[in-house]
Amino acid sequence: MQNHFELFNLPAKFEIDMPSLDAAYREVQGRVHPDRFVNASDTEKRVAMQWATRANEAYQTLKNPLKRARYLVELNGIDLQTESNTAMPMDFLMQQMEWREALDDARAGKDAKALDDLDAQLKRERKERLVRIGRELDDGRYEQAAQDIRALMFLDKFGDEVHYAFEALEG
Repeated sequence: MQNHFELFNLPAKFEIDMPSLDAAYREVQGRVHPDRFVNASDTEKRVAMQWATRANEAYQTLKNPLKRARYLVELNGIDLQTESNTAMPMDFLMQQMEWREALDDARAGKDAKALDDLDAQLKRERKERLVRIGRELDDGRYEQAAQDIRALMFLDKFGDEVHYAFEALEG
């Protein structure tokens, strides 16, 4: 079975040409769209629907940088062990503690500016981490990329907590 990159005839790399991905997706969807199979047999309709669903899933995966990174690591035989592997470098753990403390202080003080500052820090860190993950993946350093992907997953989850804190302030 083709992987997502092969489905869209794209190189299996982190850096992806989005217009090419969009065009390939539209081309595949055009070939398997249910409207083209109105007069087809039930089997042909079901196969077309399965292909349309698969193309949509592949597109959603490749379009999103975190999902694309996770997919590339797994495609190259690395299990992210997101449930069991929580080991992180000490400096990242220390940074997490500082961010948690800053979030707790901002919540307690109902401090929107502190939340803005924390959100900006997380966005910068996320952007830098994505660049690093891209380099690691494209250089074949999948184990290191997996660790950085787990860190990025933390950043996304923690970013959600910051947004919930904003919503609570605006409540």
